[in-house]
Amino acid sequence: MPRKKKPSLSFAESMKKLAAASLHTKKMNVSETNASVDIGTVEWRVKRILGLVERQKKNKDRMLFFVMYDIESNKVRALVHKYLKRMGCTPIQRSIFLADTEIETYNQIKSDLADVQEAYENNDSIIVLPVSTDYLKMMKIIGQKIEVDVITHSRNTLFF
Repeated sequence: MPRKKKPSLSFAESMKKLAAASLHTKKMNVSETNASVDIGTVEWRVKRILGLVERQKKNKDRMLFFVMYDIESNKVRALVHKYLKRMGCTPIQRSIFLADTEIETYNQIKSDLADVQEAYENNDSIIVLPVSTDYLKMMKIIGQKIEVDVITHSRNTLFF
């Protein structure tokens, strides 16, 4: 006899269900954290940022924003990571995402993340920070040998 298909739960509902199943927070283990999260290559991330910076049309129905989080539970952190990728956010670092989405999607992400925060007792923090493309162009990257002028296409060449 075929199994009945379970109804699809929203992200917030699935987090509440996880919390109800007595979610126990586990301290972060750096090697576990690094192995479980795929954020893509540096080149891929730079191309995604460039696409947002070079966006010609500034659509008033869209939001450009960062999502940053510090979540103790490996399970919750992995679920939030997958959720943000599914919602169209680009991982910049393991716990920092950049997104350019419809305002409705932005509001949905904020709402869902607030529900996650309330779903279980924790000391986690999640920051959603709107940003303009002008500020994004002023971004400075330290480390990983990525030159910001390459990202923002502001490199000037002088010929003598």
